Amino acid sequence: RNDQVATDLRLWLRDALAQVQDQVQALQAALVAAAEPHLHTVMPGYTHLQPAQPITAAHWLMSFFWMLARDRSRLADAARRLEECPLGSGALAGTPYAIDRPMLAAHLGFGGITANSLDAIADRDGVAEFLFAAALLMTHLSRLAEDIILYANPALGFVRLPDAFSTGSSLMPQKRNPDPLELARGKTGRVIGHLSGFLATLKGLPSGYNKDLQEDKEALFDTLRTLNLLLPVLAALLPALEIVPERCRAALDEGMLATELADYLVLKGVPFRTAHHAVGQVVRAAEAAGLTLSALPLAVYQRCAPQFEADLFQWLDFEAAVGRRTAPGGTSPAAVQAQIERAREVL
Repeated sequence: RNDQVATDLRLWLRDALAQVQDQVQALQAALVAAAEPHLHTVMPGYTHLQPAQPITAAHWLMSFFWMLARDRSRLADAARRLEECPLGSGALAGTPYAIDRPMLAAHLGFGGITANSLDAIADRDGVAEFLFAAALLMTHLSRLAEDIILYANPALGFVRLPDAFSTGSSLMPQKRNPDPLELARGKTGRVIGHLSGFLATLKGLPSGYNKDLQEDKEALFDTLRTLNLLLPVLAALLPALEIVPERCRAALDEGMLATELADYLVLKGVPFRTAHHAVGQVVRAAEAAGLTLSALPLAVYQRCAPQFEADLFQWLDFEAAVGRRTAPGGTSPAAVQAQIERAREVL
C-alpha cells in the first residue's frame, strides 16, 4: 500500500538523519580538540587563494566547526518535518475503516498524522531535504579536504598527513598522496548529482503516487553509504593531523600587515578610504625599492600620509595583528577560545 511505503520511508529517514547527526557531532568534537592547541599558531589567511591577513590555525579549524553546526541544524530541522505519520492514507483517498490514526502514529513514534491523504502518499519532501542537507554537508567536507590537501603540499607544508591516511605511489617512492581526502572531495559531486537528479524526477510528476518515486532509493542509500564512509574517516584523521607552526610562520609575508597600517591611520582620525589609498602608496614604494614594510624608512611613510609616526613599526607584527582581532568571532587567541567554549556548549 502506498501509505505503508510512505510510512516506512519516513521511519528510515528519521533513523538515517539521527545517524548522520551523531557522526557530524563526532567530527565537530575532533575539530575542537585539534584547534585548541593552536590558539597561538599564526598562519596566513587567504582570500581568492592569495595571502590576505594573518589568522591562527585554531581559527581556521573552528571555521569548519560552525559550517558543520549549520549542517546538524539542517538535519535536525528535516527530521522535525518527518513527525507526521501517513499510515491510514490508503492508496490515495484515505481508508473507509474506522481506524485510530493518532494511535497508530503514537505507537510508531510519530508526533502526529498527515492532514491530506493524496499529499501524504506522494510526499517525498523528506527525501529531497535529506539529499540537500547531505549535499551541503558534503560540500563543507570537500572544502575541509581541499584545505588539508593544499596545506599538506610540500610547497606550503602547514600540515603533515599521517601515514595511516596517506598512500604511496607505485612508481615514486617519496610520494604521500592524500587519497582519503581526495575521495571526500570527489564523492561530493556524486551526492550533489543525487540531489539534482531526484529533484528532476519530482518536478514532472502529477498528483498521486507514480512509479517514478522508486528512484529515491538509489539516491538515498548511496548518499547514506557515502556519509557513513567519509565522516568517521575525517573524524579519525583530525587527531592525527600534525600542524607545523614553523612552516605556517615561514609563509607569512609583511604585505599581509598592510591592513594594520590602514587601521593605524584610522585610529589617527584618517577616513578608511583615504587610509587605504595611502597604504597602497606605501606598498608600491616598498615594492619599487625592494624593501619590506618594516625596512621602509619613516620618511617614505610620511610622504604618503603625514599621520604616520615612528610607532607605526610596532604594528608590523604578526602576533600583535592577530591579537587585535578581539571582537567576538575574531582570530585573536581570546576570541577563538571563546568560540571553543561556545562550541562545547553546542556539542
